[in-house]
Amino acid sequence: MTNSLHLRLSLTAVLVLAIFLSATGVVLENAFLGSARLAMRERMLGQIYLLLAAAEVDGKGQLTMPLPTELPDPQFALLGSGLYAFVTNGRKELVWQSPSLLVLHPPPSFALRAGEKQLAKVRLEDGKDYFMLGFGINWTTKAGLQPFNFHVVSDLAPLHKQVRLYRQHLWGWLGVMAMLLLIAQALVLRWGLRPLRQVSRELGAIEAGAQNHLDGQYPREIKRLTDNINTLLEQERARQTRYRNALADLAHSLKTPLAVLRGAVDHPGTLAVTVKEQSSRMGHIVERQLQRAATAGGSPVASAVAIQPLVGRVLASLGKVYRDKNVTALNEVDPHLRFRGDEADLMEILGNLTDNAFKWCRSRVHIKGQWENRRVVLGIYDDGPGIDIKDLEQILQRGGRADESVPGHGIGLAVAADIVDAYQGQIRFGPSLMGGAAVTVEFP
Repeated sequence: MTNSLHLRLSLTAVLVLAIFLSATGVVLENAFLGSARLAMRERMLGQIYLLLAAAEVDGKGQLTMPLPTELPDPQFALLGSGLYAFVTNGRKELVWQSPSLLVLHPPPSFALRAGEKQLAKVRLEDGKDYFMLGFGINWTTKAGLQPFNFHVVSDLAPLHKQVRLYRQHLWGWLGVMAMLLLIAQALVLRWGLRPLRQVSRELGAIEAGAQNHLDGQYPREIKRLTDNINTLLEQERARQTRYRNALADLAHSLKTPLAVLRGAVDHPGTLAVTVKEQSSRMGHIVERQLQRAATAGGSPVASAVAIQPLVGRVLASLGKVYRDKNVTALNEVDPHLRFRGDEADLMEILGNLTDNAFKWCRSRVHIKGQWENRRVVLGIYDDGPGIDIKDLEQILQRGGRADESVPGHGIGLAVAADIVDAYQGQIRFGPSLMGGAAVTVEFP
């Protein structure tokens, strides 16, 4: 189940939506209930104020209320209407009750100070729940201050009905909204994940041989992924091509030495020398072709290799090999410069090119490396005799075999050129400011 990205997103969105709508419904329901209770309290307080306005107290402190037909709310006069009122004195003695309360006993009175209000939930003899609001007042008479507590009792059934209707409408509409949001979410997910489905379809087409690479237009979030996949596909095809070409070249290159060996059988006197020469030649051919086939090639997911330390190792090794020449080697490679590829390939390139510089220099070899236009540029310079212009075309020729290499440069330059080509780079030869040869290698 969790292996599907679409299902993961859908389940997560449904869970978030359910939590959000549930929390929203609870908050709105509680807010409405609180608002309804507050409105009911204010309405009951208004009824108390109307009763106070209609009440009169004589000089002896006796409370007089209006006739039932003159009460501020007709429900006070209807028996069992659900809206009741009663008044108690300072000793909590009942001094008046509305006609609607005649069939029931009034609930216990509040003991309130003047101006104090109190709201409580009570249950009367009929088994129903009510809100009772009390208000205390001191009446000034000739006999002094007379305290009275006015109470209004209202049935909660209408409030419960109102809340129940609101709850039904609220959760009904929230359910409708949830369905609409789920439909919209499904459409958005389908549209948003379309590039991934397209990648999957194109990969299937590549596996079936119907196409060679991903050629769809993809958003920038997965553009790098599709570009890297295309690069890997191209590298795999290039690697397979190198393998086929290397095998073909190997077979072709070995024809001549094998023919010479077969012919040497007829000349026993030179057989040993011929076998030694041709076996050495065949060894060089096999070594070179294996090197060409094993070249890794550039990859955007390959590890980045620091170049300066490798140059230092190569210079240190060659310094020991050419100790007698006392070569002054200068390493001016940017410490932050990186080569994205196989370390062994870079070591092969540096080793072959630097070995030639040491071999042909008089006393100085200079290696520089820096970034230029988003490319890694390495330059190897010496103060030797340089390279003759007429030899440049043959030196730069790709895929030259060992027996076709320029004398003095051997198989090393051809191997280095093959590796650079496998990384889609360039290798150039020219004159050096130091007076000798300059070999420049660029990698993308």
